[in-house]
Amino acid sequence: MHIELFSSLLYAGLFPARHLRVSGVLVDTNATGTITPAAAESIPGWAVIAVAICSALGIVALAWWLPYRMMRVQRTQVRHAERAAAESARNAEIASMTRGLAHEIKNPLSTVVLNAQLLREEILDSPLDETDRASMSRRVDTLAREAARLRDILTDFLRYAGRMQLDRRHCDLRDAVTEISDFFMPQAEQAGVRFVVDMDRHPVIVDADPSLLKQALLNLLLNSVQAMQDLPEDRARTLKLSVHADPSESRNENPRCAAIEVEDTGPGLTPEMRQHTFEPYHTTKPGGNGLGLATARRIVEAHGGSIEALAASNGDGARFRITLPLAETASHAPAPR
Repeated sequence: MHIELFSSLLYAGLFPARHLRVSGVLVDTNATGTITPAAAESIPGWAVIAVAICSALGIVALAWWLPYRMMRVQRTQVRHAERAAAESARNAEIASMTRGLAHEIKNPLSTVVLNAQLLREEILDSPLDETDRASMSRRVDTLAREAARLRDILTDFLRYAGRMQLDRRHCDLRDAVTEISDFFMPQAEQAGVRFVVDMDRHPVIVDADPSLLKQALLNLLLNSVQAMQDLPEDRARTLKLSVHADPSESRNENPRCAAIEVEDTGPGLTPEMRQHTFEPYHTTKPGGNGLGLATARRIVEAHGGSIEALAASNGDGARFRITLPLAETASHAPAPR
């Protein structure tokens, strides 16, 4: 190694010793900082051998440690994957058993409801006293009503927990909204609700299963109508269903997603309630089972979309927004104006 390479180090004080051996030359640093050769001396052989042995041992240790570490990481990942697979298989088995149990309970309940209705007719036709007939008829009606409620809960549970197979096709969301609105309009009028439908003038094409989407919309509409049942008589009951292609950033860009909104003038949802709205069995309605909105969320997410609960645009009521990806052939269409 050339002596001049150490000049800067010597000036910086990194080698404060007066004499330094470099490549067999004893370097003498005088007070002026100059470097002058001194008597030649050789580095001891044992030092060279020791450095070489330490370097070799370090390389061997590193070559052993790296594969060992990688093997441990791989073993840990394999164990985690095995546990996850076992837990997934167990959950699938429990879900299958639960669905089977629900089916076994649902069938006898249907029989109970039917026989309760027949028993009520026999009681009304019996020669019993009017008071006794009325009392027995009320009890049988309660039995039939509760059995029917349990049957409906099991039906909703089976719909929520069952396998969801999508029959995807190119469809215009406006057609699905029109069909569900025609079906739901009489029920809304019967409940004293003003039902309003708002749609884009341009097609809103998505790849979806129309029947499942209509089921999700029906659940949202039913939830809104039920939420407005206990409103004061002087308060307006309005339900609005809208669908449009929605650009993600600016109205000047091509639309990238489709949006369906269900908005009501009911009591609305607090921020805490909105966080748990779509959880199974979470409900604020007496007699509700909390599976309608959970099923709607499952249907929307199966389509690659999202659903959220928001405050109504006018401040009173609740608003549910479904967002679905537009079909690829429709994403390049001009934005609706």
